[in-house]
Amino acid sequence: MSASKKTMVSGIQPTNKLTIGNYLGAIKNWVKLQSEYDCYFFAVDLHAITAKQDPKQLADNTFFALATYLAAGIDLKHATIFAQSHVRQHAELAWILNCYSYMGELGRMTQFKEKSSRAGETIPVGLFTYPVLMASDILLYQADLVPVGSDQKQHLELTRDVAIRFNHNHSKVFTVPEPYIPTVGARIMDLLEPTNKMSKSSPNEMGAVYLSDSMKDIEKKFKRAVTDSGSEITYVEEKPGIRNLIDIQAAITGRSIGDIAKSYEGKMYGHLKVDTANIVISELQPVQERTQRFLADKGELQRILRAGSDKAATRAEATIRKVYDAIGFAPR
Repeated sequence: MSASKKTMVSGIQPTNKLTIGNYLGAIKNWVKLQSEYDCYFFAVDLHAITAKQDPKQLADNTFFALATYLAAGIDLKHATIFAQSHVRQHAELAWILNCYSYMGELGRMTQFKEKSSRAGETIPVGLFTYPVLMASDILLYQADLVPVGSDQKQHLELTRDVAIRFNHNHSKVFTVPEPYIPTVGARIMDLLEPTNKMSKSSPNEMGAVYLSDSMKDIEKKFKRAVTDSGSEITYVEEKPGIRNLIDIQAAITGRSIGDIAKSYEGKMYGHLKVDTANIVISELQPVQERTQRFLADKGELQRILRAGSDKAATRAEATIRKVYDAIGFAPR
């Protein structure tokens, strides 16, 4: 770790298929920020098993996620990439932080309320304690900055509360992290339900653009995207479908939202859909090709994964030792 650099930590669950929401809201921002920070990016496979997973599919998705990080431009000179389950300290610290977290604050988590309401009586305990494992992921590496979507901000607030609580009860062991929420691309919406976030588990796959989609499928999905009433292309609250397409363009091209909206004065919704599809295709096609090259050399990918896991474990163990000493566990 560079003494002059602060630490940034982030990860994505390797469940189902990664979407352009994951790419634009997370991975593309990691690439932009990686040279400024000491970065730890991982496939969040321990979190993934709060829902039942096919073992082979989970392993394949984990490799796909890590290959995508590299294909998108994550540079191993700046960043460490690994699988969460390969670093045992994540689970160790999570148990300890469970003892510094309160039932009431976990029960107030919006994502738990939403997911548990669908699970009925068979709610996994892991779904309830999910935010504590996320806190462990962050605090383990003494993260200064955590890129999060607006829907994860509540979990980061819990992380901050737990860190402050532990530091108050013991010595100052943990760095209290700050959120990084990008102004553009932070929340990409479903193409068919533009008031809902685009999800890897979308009930209708036509509403989500996956990083593994063919170019023809991407074009088809954008052509079928729901727009709004009226015919004028304006970036206003009343037109979530139009806003979403303009947000996607802005996140990829770097152009301002105002500039993009102005360029469509007098044009039809169809122009916006086709242009957005072409911009997404131009962005994703080379990423897809590089991803497949990484996946074709599984041995090299596993070597990168082992090296990253070893480096992450070394950093994580330093934090665990401080935690154990602060608590008063007998030294080994």
